[in-house]
Amino acid sequence: MSKFVEVKDLKKWFYVGKTIGSGKKALKAVDGVSFFINHKEVLGLVGESGCGKTTCGKMLLRIIDPTSGSIFFDHQEITHLDKRKMQPFRRRMMIIYQDPFGSLDPRMRIGKAIAEPLEVHGIGNSCEREERVVDLMEKVGLSSDQINRYPHEFSGGQRQRIGIARALATNPEFIVADESVSALDVSIQAQIINLLKELQEEFGLTLLFVAHDLSVVKHISDRVAVMYLGKIVEIAEKSLIFSDPKHPYTQALLSAIPIPDPKQRKQQEILMGDVPSPVNPPKGCRFHTRCPRVMDICKKEEPPLLEIQPGYFVACHLYR
Repeated sequence: MSKFVEVKDLKKWFYVGKTIGSGKKALKAVDGVSFFINHKEVLGLVGESGCGKTTCGKMLLRIIDPTSGSIFFDHQEITHLDKRKMQPFRRRMMIIYQDPFGSLDPRMRIGKAIAEPLEVHGIGNSCEREERVVDLMEKVGLSSDQINRYPHEFSGGQRQRIGIARALATNPEFIVADESVSALDVSIQAQIINLLKELQEEFGLTLLFVAHDLSVVKHISDRVAVMYLGKIVEIAEKSLIFSDPKHPYTQALLSAIPIPDPKQRKQQEILMGDVPSPVNPPKGCRFHTRCPRVMDICKKEEPPLLEIQPGYFVACHLYR
């Protein structure tokens, strides 16, 4: 498989507040991540809230600009392209937002909302756009009779279907799904995940699926990347991550997944303490303040992301 999206040493620092004599502090939301997504692959990006997942996804689409690093889309570097040069890439990449209601204009009928990307990119005439909108609504499980309704007339799950239809409007090749089911009921989550999986296969989409729910990621992803405090700590095939995780943080996340059978019991690893501040991250390995297997070297040296077996990358001193 060929690499379709790739980032190298990507960083995004937000400068906040002031300190005496040293100016503003740097909040290191994403601090040097490198990974790739193969063509027509689903990469799940998981981690606790505040670890930098959403920031990373938005940088891939150039919604926000990186502080440093490189972004490649279909073998072309787009890191520093200006607005005009980015325009041809915009129709090839889209985002599905976490909040389906907040991402829709409450004063705009949903037919207009879905057609908006087509108008922005000058695709088709009014009749062709309406046909495209009707077709997309049917594909995501909505009725064309609802085309003139407003967002408040739909349920949360239906609004997310509208968001998915809008993301597909320009026939993109790459989509970032940013916590796209976390605001929905569990039963609706399953419907939306199955819909995304079907559409990904039908349209041959390359997908970055951002989530904090590992059970959801397991259902839809081909590979999984685990993020902690602005860093990627583990990347591997889904089956390997869920059967034999290497990094202690991944092990703790997986142990927290509930088992549906009440008769079964499993050992759960409880992480002590809180996630450190990204303004002042710990020296060495960023996870060492909470790691049950911490060593002296973890407090001094930051472990690089190394390939310990074909296709399996982990950043941990246990495997150096």
